[in-house]
Amino acid sequence: MKLAGILCSVLPVLFVAVAVLAQNPQVRVTVYNNNLALVHETRQVDLPKPAGVFSFRDVAAQIDPTSVHFKSVSNAAAVRVLEQNFEYDLVSAEKILQRYLEQNVKLMTKQGNPVEGKLLTAGGNVVVQAPDNSIRILNNAEIVSTELPKLPEGLITRPTLVWQIQNNGAANQMVEVSYLTGGMSWHAEYVGVLDANDQNMDLTAWVSIDNNSGATYKDAKLLLIAGDVHRAQPPVGIMRKTMQMESMTAVPDFEEKEFFEYHLYSLTRPSTLKDHQQKQIELFPAAKTATTKEYTYDGMRNPKKVNVTITFKNKKEAGLGIALPAGKVRLYKPEGDAQVLVGEDAIDHTPRDEEVRLNVGDAFDIVGERTQLSFRQAGDRASEEKVKITLRNHKDAAITVVVVEHLGGDWTIRESTLQHKKKDARTAEWRVPVAARGEASVEYTVFRTW
Repeated sequence: MKLAGILCSVLPVLFVAVAVLAQNPQVRVTVYNNNLALVHETRQVDLPKPAGVFSFRDVAAQIDPTSVHFKSVSNAAAVRVLEQNFEYDLVSAEKILQRYLEQNVKLMTKQGNPVEGKLLTAGGNVVVQAPDNSIRILNNAEIVSTELPKLPEGLITRPTLVWQIQNNGAANQMVEVSYLTGGMSWHAEYVGVLDANDQNMDLTAWVSIDNNSGATYKDAKLLLIAGDVHRAQPPVGIMRKTMQMESMTAVPDFEEKEFFEYHLYSLTRPSTLKDHQQKQIELFPAAKTATTKEYTYDGMRNPKKVNVTITFKNKKEAGLGIALPAGKVRLYKPEGDAQVLVGEDAIDHTPRDEEVRLNVGDAFDIVGERTQLSFRQAGDRASEEKVKITLRNHKDAAITVVVVEHLGGDWTIRESTLQHKKKDARTAEWRVPVAARGEASVEYTVFRTW
């Protein structure tokens, strides 16, 4: 059955596909990292008195009805919600026809022939019983329109909270309503541009907000919570896959502050969050910070490859010193008039004054090799091993490689050609300088007991 034909003849307003909030409400949306948002609305409404039913429309389709909080700003003591129902049986062609089973309908075929009678079934085929009791079976593709006298009761066009109200005050009141909804989340995206010597980086941050809650929030005050908020039983929402992309080109203005055990980012201007939309807003403008490039060889991770990391201090003295929410960092480097991606990594929520370490990738021109030179069992619960790490540098510049070895049990390095550092109970490190176009190695003997 063609949806446009049915809905045109029933009610034009049914073409509204997205729930849009009531005219001129005050809306505040607090978005969390984990598919959760808190919606707070203030509306001027007309409530029934002394009692009656009131429909609060345009709520999110993924609302958690058990989280709804209602308050009359005008007269809190005079208004009570005695009962609440969340109505989400939205209009569709199939639902309308199901409500008209055993009732008279009028169909129009492609040939322009009307078909009238009692509707017996409505699905892949439509079965109609004519007034003379003859049966007409129509394929869905044959029907171009369906005429029905009215919208069946119980179907709505937008998700709605229906309240049984007791009102001992005025009819016209200002009310506050807040609720939790699924289908919304946000995450940070960082872009870092390294200089020619990899010693400095221009870092910018953007936030991406995904709204699949089933509602549009027009000119909302937007707040973002960064942190891991525990939830006992989060509601299960249906994530929609269709998204639009909207990039904010205006200069943003987020204010950041500590809030409980989290960090709160408040956008100082209104922003509209459309349903089925992914929006990007700049979190902070470019900040220059010093960086360090480090080469690491971990023969247990990869016997040939040398890993490349970029580290920087999230300190005010280094050009940053702000709370960095979790997100993906993409690193670029200028090449002529363009910028080339050199690697990306994800960071966790990072407080001020902490170090950030980014895994960029593996070096092309540096090769490592790990060789076990000897091994002997020194009793039932002891062993001795001699290892050689060789590094070959095919670059035109000298480098230093951090060699990492994972040593189990209770270990002691008895001999080593270079001084080592005991990083922790299971890890030893060496800093090995390698000349340009050169080769270097480190040999050590470790004694283990367990």
